[in-house]
Amino acid sequence: MSKPSLSTEAAAFARRSRGRPAVPLDRILAAALQLVDEEGAEALSMRSLAQRLESGTATLYRHFGNRATLINHVIDRVFGEIELDSRTLAELRWDQACHAVAQAMFDTLGRHRQIAPLLIEQTPTGPNAMVLRERCLAVLLDGGLPPSLAARAYATLARYVLGFAIQLVGSGNGAEQERVSARFHDLSSVDFPATRRVADSLPVPLEDEFAFGLELIVNGLRQLHAAAR
Repeated sequence: MSKPSLSTEAAAFARRSRGRPAVPLDRILAAALQLVDEEGAEALSMRSLAQRLESGTATLYRHFGNRATLINHVIDRVFGEIELDSRTLAELRWDQACHAVAQAMFDTLGRHRQIAPLLIEQTPTGPNAMVLRERCLAVLLDGGLPPSLAARAYATLARYVLGFAIQLVGSGNGAEQERVSARFHDLSSVDFPATRRVADSLPVPLEDEFAFGLELIVNGLRQLHAAAR
């Protein structure tokens, strides 16, 4: 049996050195987001994602230095799904823009109910998140809000949306809503007269709570804006 030539050995070594083929970034992020949607934020790791891609963790480290960087990219992919036309946003009054931005963010996170815990880990600073923040702040500043109030307004809206988005996990269970409602109606009218009086309105649907609280925030900003002027 003849000994392999040097050129054959070199080619084989090159193939081994290259390892697994590179996986496109878009495919990685799509798989990561799907993993979070199906199994939850805590399930996302370099190892679990590599297994889902049927690849190795080395493939992921070509794109991300660590899990935190991966999370940043996944979050920004979600921010890229927020449907908010920049031209339409610029035509709105600043208070209308607050409503539009908050509702659009909440609706998007509602499509990815498991993603919110990842937003707790870091402030979104990816390209899509930065553009959204810039557009919103521009409208607030153009509306006459002082820089400090504009910054606090956006931060408050973002935190408010995140707080409700976290509650989306496990919400929407009709049977649970009926159980809680029945519990309120079964309370003693002697011991819990106030709760019994409003029992027909409890529990308040999460979406209704969100809309009500958002209006309170925007109304408060209107008063601060008027005072600043």
